[in-house]
Amino acid sequence: MAGKKRQKIRDRDITGLKFFDRLAPLLERLHDVGCQRDKAGNRKLHYDQYCMLVLLYIFNPIVTSLRGIQQASELANVQKKLGCPRASLGSLSEAVQVFDAELLKEIVAELGEDVKPLARDARLKDIGLTIELVDGTLIAALPKLMEASWQKFTTGSGMVKWRLHTHFEVDRHVPVRMDLTPDGGGPHSERAVMERTIEPDRLYVMDRGYVKFVLFKTIVAAKSSYVCRLYDNSVYEVMEERERTEADVKAGVLSDQIVRFPLGKENAHPDHAIRLVCIQGTPHTSRGKSRGPDSDGILRIATNRLDVPAEIVGLIYRYRWTIEIFFRFFKHILGCRHLLSHDPEGIEIQTYCAIIACLLISLWTGRKPTLRTYEMICFYFCGLASEDELLSHIAKLQPQNA
Repeated sequence: MAGKKRQKIRDRDITGLKFFDRLAPLLERLHDVGCQRDKAGNRKLHYDQYCMLVLLYIFNPIVTSLRGIQQASELANVQKKLGCPRASLGSLSEAVQVFDAELLKEIVAELGEDVKPLARDARLKDIGLTIELVDGTLIAALPKLMEASWQKFTTGSGMVKWRLHTHFEVDRHVPVRMDLTPDGGGPHSERAVMERTIEPDRLYVMDRGYVKFVLFKTIVAAKSSYVCRLYDNSVYEVMEERERTEADVKAGVLSDQIVRFPLGKENAHPDHAIRLVCIQGTPHTSRGKSRGPDSDGILRIATNRLDVPAEIVGLIYRYRWTIEIFFRFFKHILGCRHLLSHDPEGIEIQTYCAIIACLLISLWTGRKPTLRTYEMICFYFCGLASEDELLSHIAKLQPQNA
């Protein structure tokens, strides 16, 4: 049976465009990007306009595809408010081949500076560093338009997987960096990408996939710190037993030790003292197709911070789950159920536009947004919720430490 014909997008389906007013001046610097190749001066769709249309797709659930963007570009209201001409499918598809995704990082950084820290957990007041959660998430895309050089990353299922290596700042509750690579080892592994992106004055919170002594040394050399979960079968020698406080015991801390690890493939010990805090958790058996390692229920957390109470080390690691919640939120914004392009540059542009969307939501609300916040904004943009209803939702949002 033939599927139901999709209705044409109408002017009344697109509302809330005034929220794009702030974006136009930010994106204006991109207007002439890609025009160097246009010797005849015939380019009609410019980089800033393309980004505005991608953001319209992100925020409006009625616009669900590249063809939907093309239809929306025909509407007088969209053309007037976004400063975009009517765009053909061909020009939208070709755009990613002439625009530079890297230039969006500047805009992401500027918006990020405007996002003020939310209420910080008072228990973390003595950390003294910016706490960044580090993790990666996979995006699967059909390799319709992949260059031949990328085909070696194709799996047996006919899918190409991409990983977003993400740094998420706890205080401001926003992503501060995302690097897109094909999923795989070598220079694309989580640890390799992490080594290339280390900055000073950070406390990096990481899971088991980042365990590497060279990485730990590099972080410390950069005048930063780390809190990283170890594998359950990690081998080490206890050098010193540290006394647990009553608060530590209450928080489930089983031991607090200074440890030494045997020489491994890296053929070197870390050049700093490593502290190992073991905390009682819940045993876990992995299930499903993508099975990770089972857990005996004990969290083994390594850190170079010797001055922080053991219970606070555990608290810092527990914040890592914030990034998992963010990934669920981000994937809805990114619309990864439908990538607009399968070209690497196109995926990066859509990714950075999604980060811009996250930052805009944080700036608009001034609070910690939830998945419901994104849904309410989408309802508003397609006319199902009034501005008063959207503002009412925002007023009810909880501060970060609630």
